[in-house]
Amino acid sequence: MKVLRCIWFLIILSCCWACLDELEIDTLTGDGQSATLVVEAVLTDEMITQKVYLSRSDARLDLETDTVYNPYIPLGSLPIDSVDMEAGATVRVLGENGVEYQFTEGSEGIYLSNQPFALQMGIGYILEIQTSNGREYVSDPLVVQGKSKFTNVYAEKAISNSGEEGIAIYVDSEPQEGNTEYYRYAYEETYKIVAPYWRPVDFELTGYDNTVFPPLFNLDVVERQIQNEICYNTVSSTTIDQFSTAGSPESEVSKHMVRFIGKDNFIISHRYSILVQQQVQSADAYSFYKTLKSFSQSDNIFSQIQPGALYANVHRKDGTNENVLGYAEAVGVSDQRLFLNFDDFFPGEQLPPFVFDCNFQSAKLYNEPTQDPCPQGLLERINAGIVSYYSPYDESLVPNASCPGPYVFLPKICGDCTLLGSNIKPDFWEE
Repeated sequence: MKVLRCIWFLIILSCCWACLDELEIDTLTGDGQSATLVVEAVLTDEMITQKVYLSRSDARLDLETDTVYNPYIPLGSLPIDSVDMEAGATVRVLGENGVEYQFTEGSEGIYLSNQPFALQMGIGYILEIQTSNGREYVSDPLVVQGKSKFTNVYAEKAISNSGEEGIAIYVDSEPQEGNTEYYRYAYEETYKIVAPYWRPVDFELTGYDNTVFPPLFNLDVVERQIQNEICYNTVSSTTIDQFSTAGSPESEVSKHMVRFIGKDNFIISHRYSILVQQQVQSADAYSFYKTLKSFSQSDNIFSQIQPGALYANVHRKDGTNENVLGYAEAVGVSDQRLFLNFDDFFPGEQLPPFVFDCNFQSAKLYNEPTQDPCPQGLLERINAGIVSYYSPYDESLVPNASCPGPYVFLPKICGDCTLLGSNIKPDFWEE
């Protein structure tokens, strides 16, 4: 899915060029009946459930969803990502050796192979797609070009190009077979989260009715029913990271950095893990992603690179001239996981600051219905789900409270880790 943000960026850029020959603005909507199909498929030689992502281009400028946490807004009230996923398609992969793999739609626009399978080197494959409107699309032949195996994935204390101190993740690998000149790297990082001001008890508000004054309510401090002190969050890489040994006398990959984490990044506070994947690409796939990366990193949207030069290897099966965005490829992969702790690199030093500024607060249970100078009452905040209990009122914790109440509390994120991750420990996790 990481390529989709770059694709959306490319679509918006195309609207800014006045001198396009390769990609006219009209082609972004085909014949005017639907937006442009976007295909992303990275099929591998691993025995896994393979995935194909289908979506439609969208002229809206909402390229990203604002994910900045606001302690005064209840969860679920923010807009979601505006990508138009393509539902109801039929997807399959055909091999020149006669094999056929069917896919079934999981969540909208994400198609999963009905059974795990692995591509074989030297065998050509074709991705076939039939969308819900009956149109059929096929990819160019896809072939795994080669295999290269990690010999080491490791972390070292490092200084970034900007002078920031932190931890760098490096990889070494060596070729196994085939053509292994072109590489792309991706990762999934998982980190442990500990709510810094978690308490085994929390507010429980029942019978709340603020349509009358004084409001009706029952407020208790009760034992928590779920474990929300320790959580885990997994994030996939979103950048395009490539490396090539073409033209070099060395065929091995040595000390290629795939991730840099600043010393003050809270994701390494407690325990951190990264699963790095190396993909051996074809020359064409390498060129596609290199061009795509140049678009996403361009400081000048009027650069000389034009969207028409970005070749998509999926097209209409009947030969109809229709623009399709994205890319399907077959890759040989190598995976390796690494765990690390902050103390391994910065022993005895203070942990990175928490992701949010956790200030103790106190407030009256409710305010007068007329002009009340006090901040929002505690009952309203509890009802909105935006605070966590900390203690009974203690002036030493909130010496500057303008309208103190019976309790001390904090933004919910400071006492409930489920706002940042899942309280279910991943199967692969090691302490």
